[in-house]
Amino acid sequence: MSTGQARRRKERNVKLNDIRMGVLGGTMCSLWASISLGDMLQTLLTAALGTLVSFATSQLLGRWTKRKKE
Repeated sequence: MSTGQARRRKERNVKLNDIRMGVLGGTMCSLWASISLGDMLQTLLTAALGTLVSFATSQLLGRWTKRKKE
């Protein structure tokens, strides 16, 4: 591959990266404008509650199966 071809390929990759970053930035900005603080808090609380319920369930099932084996 000649140096001219390598340079053109590098320039093309840089342009593609610029386009990808522009699309990603625009997507993030549009999402940021459409999500409210209340939505984020509700999602956070729901995730925390789901984690606690999952942990409690696994602990209870672990104790229950341990008692059954004895």
